[in-house]
Amino acid sequence: MKSIAALQAAVTATPFDGEPSDAELDAIEVEMPLILADVALLDAQIMTIDRAPTELDERRIRRARRRVLAARRDLINRAATVSGGAA
Repeated sequence: MKSIAALQAAVTATPFDGEPSDAELDAIEVEMPLILADVALLDAQIMTIDRAPTELDERRIRRARRRVLAARRDLINRAATVSGGAA
């Protein structure tokens, strides 16, 4: 019986070192404002899971949604200017 390790070299073309490439890290850095805005929105929504949202909670969720939309808009605009296309 052959072990799986013996067949691994034939299946995998290049070894995976487990670390993101520089291009992947750059993409994450560009998307970080959107990621942080999404996390803030989730935090605001999680706070109201087990209770009725108060007026303050509703404001917090609305603000977080606006931040997410603004971050998405900025990310799309940045991508359009980098690619040279007109939106």
